Amino acid sequence: MIILVDIGNSNIVIATHNGEINQTYRYKTDTTKSIDEYYVLLKDVIKGAKGMIISSVVPELNIIFKNLAIKYLKINPMFIGPGVKTGVSIVVDNPKEVGSDLVASAASVINEYSDTAIVVDMGTATTLTYIENKVIKGVSITTGLVTSKDALINEASQLSQFEFKTPSKVIATNTIDCLNSGLLYGHSFMIKGIVEEIKKQIKKNPIVIITGGASRFVKDMFDDSYVFDDLLLLKGLFKIYQKNN
Repeated sequence: MIILVDIGNSNIVIATHNGEINQTYRYKTDTTKSIDEYYVLLKDVIKGAKGMIISSVVPELNIIFKNLAIKYLKINPMFIGPGVKTGVSIVVDNPKEVGSDLVASAASVINEYSDTAIVVDMGTATTLTYIENKVIKGVSITTGLVTSKDALINEASQLSQFEFKTPSKVIATNTIDCLNSGLLYGHSFMIKGIVEEIKKQIKKNPIVIITGGASRFVKDMFDDSYVFDDLLLLKGLFKIYQKNN
């Protein structure tokens, strides 16, 4: 059994792979937890693991998870980074700035969909990565959907937290529906607009794959020309693990 770990700014997603990706588990990212505290939280999930691969955009937690795997599983985890074969090339001003999450997703796309694609990852930030012939050519980064909602709620004293729900129309008549309409339509049209501008500038029409924790909130607002894949990054982690073992 291999443990696949995606450490993001908001959440840590963990999956077990034993022939296929099994159940996934989502935890709140907490940089204050110790090795032992994380082990108590994760022990039932990671028990019996023979390998672990990690994508992390939270450097403070790298040593925590490395030492956890060594102490409790007796294995040395693999981190996506320099020296790891991914099957993905990076041609940008500073390749070290490209997050390991984007690299893992790109590896998955290349393996499962196409050598050329646009990947939309809806997490704390919403990123749009352009991959051409197995090469990451660049990224567009903007505020994530949930991050936008939280920022608005925190700054507006008369607004309170709410659950996302697909709006039935753009113009709504109560506060919750108005927020759902503005945020969900706004974020969806922003993604569509940037995608179309990318296509215009590259003069190509690549497949578009949407992934990330917030993608489920907008899925109904896109047609079938967009592919949704909740497990994209995790599948990429396993492919990279295979490539290096």
